Parts: sequence; C-alpha cells; structure tokens
Amino acid sequence: MFTKFLIRFFIKDFNNAKDRKVRQRYGYLSGFSGIILNVILFTVKLIIGIYLNSIAVLADAFNNLSDVASSVVTVIGFKISGKPADKEHPFGHGRFEYIAAMIVSFMVMLVGLQFIKSSIGRIRAPKPLTFDTLVFALLVVSILIKVWLSSFNKTLGKTIGSKVMEATALDSLGDVITTSVVSMSLIIDRLTVFPIDGYVGLAVSFFILYNGFTLIKDTLNPLLGNAPDEELVKAIMDKALCYEKVMGIHDLIVHDYGPGRIIASIHAEMPYNMDIMEAHDIIDRAEKEISEELGIHLVMHMDPINTDDVVVRKAQLQVLKILENFPHELSIHDFRIVGGQKHMNLIFDMVVPYNFKEKDEKKLAEEVKEEIKKRHPDYDAIITIDRQYSLLK
Repeated sequence: MFTKFLIRFFIKDFNNAKDRKVRQRYGYLSGFSGIILNVILFTVKLIIGIYLNSIAVLADAFNNLSDVASSVVTVIGFKISGKPADKEHPFGHGRFEYIAAMIVSFMVMLVGLQFIKSSIGRIRAPKPLTFDTLVFALLVVSILIKVWLSSFNKTLGKTIGSKVMEATALDSLGDVITTSVVSMSLIIDRLTVFPIDGYVGLAVSFFILYNGFTLIKDTLNPLLGNAPDEELVKAIMDKALCYEKVMGIHDLIVHDYGPGRIIASIHAEMPYNMDIMEAHDIIDRAEKEISEELGIHLVMHMDPINTDDVVVRKAQLQVLKILENFPHELSIHDFRIVGGQKHMNLIFDMVVPYNFKEKDEKKLAEEVKEEIKKRHPDYDAIITIDRQYSLLK
C-alpha cells in the first residue's frame, strides 16, 4: 500500500512506464528513497557499532553507506540514460544504466573486501561486546526497513524493467540476511566466550562480496551482448508469422541499447511472384504494428521464395532430408537453384546453433556439400553459414 502511495504521489502519469520521462521519475524515486533510508541506517548502525564495540555491526553500517553511494549512482545513471540520442550516440544513452549498475556492484565488492580484513583482525584480537536491549530493537527495525526497501525496488524494477532496481532489491535482501545474522550474534555472544563477533563479521563480508560478484555478472551480460529474452523472441516470431503472405521467418537479431531501446531485425519469406507494392505494404504494416505492440523498433527484410517450382521444392526437401542425418540442429533458408537439368547449383544459407564453434563452420559446410554430392551427383551446393542469434528458431 505504502509503495503504491509513493508511486502515485511522486510520479505523474505513473501508468505510462514506457515513457522515458516517467521511467526516469521511477529511477529518481528509487534512488532518493535509498539515499534517505540508507543514510539513516548507516548513522544508527555506526553509533550502535561504536557503542557495542562490534566489528560485525560496523561492517553492516558501512555496507549501508555503500548503498547510499549506490543510490547516488542510480540517480545519476537514470539522469544520463534518459538523455535523448545525439550525434555521438544515435541510439541514445540507455546502456549507461547498465554501467551504473556495474559501478554499484564494484562498490559493494569493495566494502566486502575491506571488512574481510577488519574481521580477520577482530578474530586475532577479540574485544568484549556491550549488549543493550534498545540497541537490539533498533537493529530489528533496520531489518524491517530493508525488507520494505527490497520489496519497494523489486516492484519499481518490474514496473519499468530496470536491472539497476532489481540489483538494488537483491542487495537490500542481502542486507536483511546480514543484519539478521549480526543481531543474532549479539545474543549468542552473551552465552559464550567464543569470539563470535569477528567470525560473523567475516561471514557478512563474504556475503557482501558474493552479492557484488552476482551483481557484476548480471549487469555485464547486457553490456557484452547477451542472448535476447526468449519471450520477446517468441513474441516477435509469432506475430510476424500472423501476417498474410508471410510464409516463414529467419535471421532474427535483437540489439539491446538499454531498457526501452531494443532494435530487432528479421527476414520474412514471401512468394516471389506477388505484387511488390503489396509485399511492401504488408512489411511496412508488420513493422509498425509489432514495434508499437512490443515496445521495440523492428526492421523487416523481405526474402522472395519460389513456392510453385516443383524442381526447387524437390531439391529443398532432399537437402533437408540429408541434414537430418547430421548430429547438429541445422536449418536452411534463401534456397534457390541455378543451372539446367543435367547440373544444378543449389544455393542456400545453412543456420547452425548459437553455440556451434566458429572454427568448425567451414568443415561442416564441406561435409554437407560432400553428402549432397554423394547422394545427388548432379547437385553442387554453394553454402553460406548463418548463425542462430536467439535461443528459439
């Protein structure tokens, strides 16, 4: 309820999450909420840590301070990523949001490394802790605040599809666990002479480090160019095939230039003998409607195919039958024939799986050529290797 109230109060036109300005306001709400709450938590835990003389609580406090820095980076990231396209960046600045998440990740890891060192020092030279019921209650309140902050960022992240907010939500959930462990250690410390504070501090530090590594992995993938979302791939392909005269599709490539800035291209197979203006109209309409419906920019290329030539169809089926004997999942497109009855050149693109090794492509093409020639001596295959850039065919 409180999350919905904040969204409605601070974000004008909050339902229009695809709008860049609205999306930017979501980012600001997340960032400034994180700054305010984490400054409060850092201050409270710093005082508690000094009062209790606890390295575990101090580690947790500076973990919250890193969250303050993370929230500042989030605000800056949404500010820059919201800038429109310019001469140097024709596709906009959306990927800066991923860079912002990467910076957050390194900050988290830096805190973890620092407190590993401090915790080892506390294990070597234990110091007594001072327990206080009020102090313990404040730590419990801080846990509840972090639970809400995690849920808050998760809701915002899902609403606008933000990796930064999802990373922040995960980090907040990690803070809930670490603060809970720290709080329990304060109780256990009263029951034993074992220097638990240093060991708990060490455990918290490793947990912080692990969170940082996970966040780096999640934010590095879109920067490197990870495979597109399977649901998006399936939606594009299903919708494209719904249009009249579109007989097949291939060569779907999706480029991610940041949240809300996805550009996709696809080849649509259409009858070679249909009116060119009619084909152009179908392609234009499909591009416009699919782009608007999925919130992407889709470019479609028309590939004319021969649908009524018996010789072409027969040869194509023969090649497909041969490909079934290979261990890899292979498909073909842009199939055409050049030549006469005694000798024919079969020209086509052969699609290999996305995980197929590039160094083996030439060898595979030669093997397929030899097998075609072996079974059909009148055929010579001219094969262009094409790669599968999505996880669906």
